[in-house]
Amino acid sequence: MLHINHDKTDTTSFDMQGKCPFGGDRIGGATGTPPALSDWYPNRLKVELLHNNSPQANPLGEDFNYAEAFSRIDLEALKQEIKSFLTTSVEWWPSDYGNYGPQMIRMAWHSAGTYRIADGRGGAGQAMQRFAPIESWWDNGNVDKSRRLLWPIKQKYGSSLSWADLIVLTGNCALEIMGFPTYGFAGGREDAWEADNVTYWGPEVIHDLRTAESPDKMVNRDKRWRGQNGDADYDLENPLAATHQALIYVNPEGPYADGDVMGSARDIRVAFTRMAMNDEETVALIAGGHAFGKSHGMVPSAKIGMPPEIAPLEQMGLGWHNPVGSGNAENTMTNGIEGSWTQNPTQWDNSYLENLFGHEWKQTRSPAGALQWTPVDSDAPRTPDAHIPGKTHALMMMTTDLALKEDPEYRKVCEKFLNDFDAFTQAFSKAWYKLTHRDMGPRERYLGPEKRNENDLLWQDPIPVADYAIIDAADVDALKKDILDLGVSVSDLVFTAFSAAVTHRHSDKRGGANGGRLALAPQKDWEVNQRTVPVIEKLRTVQSKFNEQAGGGKQVSLADLIVLGGCAALEKAAADAGVPTNVPFTPGRRDTTQELTDVEMFTWLKPVADGFRNYLDADFNKIAAKVAPEELFLDKAQLLNLTAPEWVALTGGLRAMNVNHDNSHHGVFTDRVGVLTNDFFTVLTSMDYEWKKADAKGHTLTLNDRKTGEKRFSATRTDLVFGSNSQLRAVAEVYAGQDGHQRFVKAFVKAWDKVMMLDRYDVKA
Repeated sequence: MLHINHDKTDTTSFDMQGKCPFGGDRIGGATGTPPALSDWYPNRLKVELLHNNSPQANPLGEDFNYAEAFSRIDLEALKQEIKSFLTTSVEWWPSDYGNYGPQMIRMAWHSAGTYRIADGRGGAGQAMQRFAPIESWWDNGNVDKSRRLLWPIKQKYGSSLSWADLIVLTGNCALEIMGFPTYGFAGGREDAWEADNVTYWGPEVIHDLRTAESPDKMVNRDKRWRGQNGDADYDLENPLAATHQALIYVNPEGPYADGDVMGSARDIRVAFTRMAMNDEETVALIAGGHAFGKSHGMVPSAKIGMPPEIAPLEQMGLGWHNPVGSGNAENTMTNGIEGSWTQNPTQWDNSYLENLFGHEWKQTRSPAGALQWTPVDSDAPRTPDAHIPGKTHALMMMTTDLALKEDPEYRKVCEKFLNDFDAFTQAFSKAWYKLTHRDMGPRERYLGPEKRNENDLLWQDPIPVADYAIIDAADVDALKKDILDLGVSVSDLVFTAFSAAVTHRHSDKRGGANGGRLALAPQKDWEVNQRTVPVIEKLRTVQSKFNEQAGGGKQVSLADLIVLGGCAALEKAAADAGVPTNVPFTPGRRDTTQELTDVEMFTWLKPVADGFRNYLDADFNKIAAKVAPEELFLDKAQLLNLTAPEWVALTGGLRAMNVNHDNSHHGVFTDRVGVLTNDFFTVLTSMDYEWKKADAKGHTLTLNDRKTGEKRFSATRTDLVFGSNSQLRAVAEVYAGQDGHQRFVKAFVKAWDKVMMLDRYDVKA
């Protein structure tokens, strides 16, 4: 027993004042202090990322209905409030030219411009601009001020108006007060409530920005590119779109900040193509955006403070403190380039293109030291100072502006717009609408009186409205029987339904079974979908027969039949396993056409790897050398918005059905294929077997009996991960238990229905 002498006169007693008698009088860390799991085990599969932005982070609660709340807003009155604010300058951050419009356009543009087509991540949809890392990117310098200026309006409307919608709507209002006719606005973007720790923004990183000379040191590109700009094999790694870390698009000074005009054109084309923009849309967005406002570069970046995420506490979430003068107005520092492109920066006109093509340009430097361009002709028009009445400056162009003039294809578009201002106006209007709405998904998600519903907006993946009566419960039962009577295997029916739905991306709400695009190019031609081709042909016979004989104006879509076939097969599989189950089915999917399907854009949905169907592209090792198959499997599970238990249950059921793309038996740990057993989990967790690599890279494995050495099953890494990863194994053990079979079937059916319904925004609240 420890004895402590409290006699103060005893010189041998322990000095208790200010110290713990057991030691430990130094605090070295708290929750979240590194090292954390990722520091100790950097290559571990981060399953917890499936639960990022969980309901527990949402202060509005799961019962809050944003669509209902937004519908109660008087949109026209809100817009008038925004427009009034835009021309009312405040002292703590004065507006340029007495108009906040240009900086609000930049805010909206940068919010939406993070979108990339490769994985559908980024975009304005959740107002991720409010959180790290995006809020603290160098390219978003002083965008934090724009949102703070908007806070009184956001505060007034509260939860009825998301930051995501307000940011885009303010950009639209800014364009409108400066004479530009916008194409429309749709609400419906719901805010995220925590930082995005899921999206891969590139391999470059500064471990301690505080030790860097200035915050612009985060801008780098050294790891995301193959080759140098101009090389034949010059290529940006997927899924990235931005050419540099911490930039939205491209470096305005050129790829290497050296004024390389044609190199800049190459980077622009790569970046904007990855954003799902063609050449005309690219020119319209750059030329249209640069018709307004100015760039800021009055102070060297070395003098500017840290970005919001690591700024001092007393700055209350505002970053990039500027110590020079007032720190704003005529002393503002943002990206380092200083000046305006036009003579009237708060008016929509064609002077940007007229100036670009009407003058020759020479290199110069901004006060901050950034490379930019000024007219050779000293008599060229001048632009007014943004704050000092009567003062003027030379016009400015960036290297990226001159790229539009120098690149032959961009030049053709510019010349078209120079000669037809109305065509330019319409092109910018539609491109801006696409930019700010691209990640919202189908039109059913759009809210408000200004939304557009035209079928000619191919980027919305349009599906025609049904002009027939939808099938009812009796029809569903009859069709199930007809489908099962086709002689198609349970496995093939489940595989086909899942193949239709698995293309969905929760990121930009694209893909899924609705529309029946599994039967159209390009999806029908993908190697991973070849098992579906004969099944779809059989299902067409059921469709034709029903549509010819049905009364009451009823029709059934191929999209519905594909999903219904999978549901009918699963009910049979569950019954055969001794767990009779009703698999939910919600009719109402419609079929679209080949003409309404953008083949190029849907090609981006083609999987390189699909762990659900045990698929790896033939060139996987070349394409994804830095990423393991199980990491891409996790990525796909996240794009399907699955939780870890849903991911585990869904995979186990699909393996029991054998939905492998090539009908192989990898991961099919059962002798009862097509029966909804929990055999996948019982075998996976059993110590009666040991795993052996079947190839040098360990992409395929064999499962051998420990006693006899006999090969019993085969598998891939995407099967093995459910036994090797501790979090996934913990769930798998639940389904492998003696009481786990019924629990597994229930969990699988629920996860199956979730995936089948991911794109049903036509019936979701």
